[in-house]
Amino acid sequence: MDLETITSRQAIDAARMLHPYADARLNEKLGPLVVVRGRGACVYDEAGTEYIEGLAGLWCVALGFSEQRLIDAAARQLAELPFYHLFGNKSHRPAIELAEKLVELAPGRLERVFYTNSGSEANDTVVKFLHYYNNARGRTAKKKIISRQRAYHGVTTVSASLGGLPINHRDFDIPIPGVLHVACPHYWKFGRPGESEEAFANRLAQELEDLIAKEGADTIAAFIGEPINGAGGVITPPAGYWPAVEAVCRRHDILLVIDEVITGFGRTGRMFASELYGIEPDVLVLSKQLTSAYQPLAAVLMTDELYQGIAGNTAKIGALGHGFTSGGNPVSTAVALENIRIIEERGVVARVAEIAPLLQEGLRRFADHPLVGEVRGIGLIAGAELVADRASRQPFDPVGRVGAHVAQRCQAHGLILRAIGDTIAICPPLIVDEKQISTIVDTLGRALDEIQAALSRDAN
Repeated sequence: MDLETITSRQAIDAARMLHPYADARLNEKLGPLVVVRGRGACVYDEAGTEYIEGLAGLWCVALGFSEQRLIDAAARQLAELPFYHLFGNKSHRPAIELAEKLVELAPGRLERVFYTNSGSEANDTVVKFLHYYNNARGRTAKKKIISRQRAYHGVTTVSASLGGLPINHRDFDIPIPGVLHVACPHYWKFGRPGESEEAFANRLAQELEDLIAKEGADTIAAFIGEPINGAGGVITPPAGYWPAVEAVCRRHDILLVIDEVITGFGRTGRMFASELYGIEPDVLVLSKQLTSAYQPLAAVLMTDELYQGIAGNTAKIGALGHGFTSGGNPVSTAVALENIRIIEERGVVARVAEIAPLLQEGLRRFADHPLVGEVRGIGLIAGAELVADRASRQPFDPVGRVGAHVAQRCQAHGLILRAIGDTIAICPPLIVDEKQISTIVDTLGRALDEIQAALSRDAN
């Protein structure tokens, strides 16, 4: 493909499209990277340049970009039944079989499944269901949701309100009332001098207790959290955090909603991160790696107790006034079933646990790099937080400029990562091999050195 065609496509994009999570004026000026095909853990642009996709697309392409079994599963279902809905008393085979499989795999007491198209819609749905459930039980004041700073739960008005990221709130008139936020569980950044991880976790649990006392437990429906904060900067919880939080919720009859949109289906070396941290959810939210992103799909799993409260109210009213045209689409659910079969048959979760140390130990060699304040992560997800001064942990001003430069240099060397402010996020497809992990680590190191040298030149 010649340069003129490439430039033309970029120009059309710049003239016609508005991109999510992008500076629109910058896209108008520079145009996008146009990706035309994928193979394994890699993608290719119009010029044929190969990139390791070090964020699995958007934390989602578990089995890589060319899994033929997923393509075939979609094609078979398209030929048999390309669309049917789940409204009223209608259903179809792939949705039924997937629901049974998800309940089989899920941690804890989860027994019922509701489908949406995305994690954002799923978390929005959870809030609506909690309102519906508590209204049905006559607890009309029990509606508030507690979330955390630096959390990410989606971009609808409700799900963005659940999140704790300023970029998702600013100028959107978000958050809406009824959402409360407690501190981010980032020990490296917010732990006090001499405070252990366990003491930090206990302090955060006490903060939660204090907020509940202030607001009244009878006004709080649920606590929502990601086992590992993903888009907030890949923040792993301190030791003892989740047991302490869950204990507080149980004492006050507050449901525990766990968002595993990023961590589900093997990312941490366990099928679900809830298993890793000993969490027993009342509600579990799944998406992304559920289909390896070959089709849009998300699922809300809930306990039978929550289901019974909702179901009883539908009988009283006559219907559940909520649903999505494509929620539980037969093609999406068929692909999800095949995706899970592959993960199980090939031992993908165990493989992640086996090769994860190559990534985690490789990245931790940058712990003493002049630009790096902290490296954190588990399984095949990690973050390297960049700082202006290591000793004081002082961030760069403005936050995000240096991270963006590091990500740009990685891309120039054939590696796509994501800068979340000044945290470089790494989250490759689960099928990444040892050589590719080494390349990811080496390329990030090269980019860090290049930016450090540039900063040193500017300082002189």
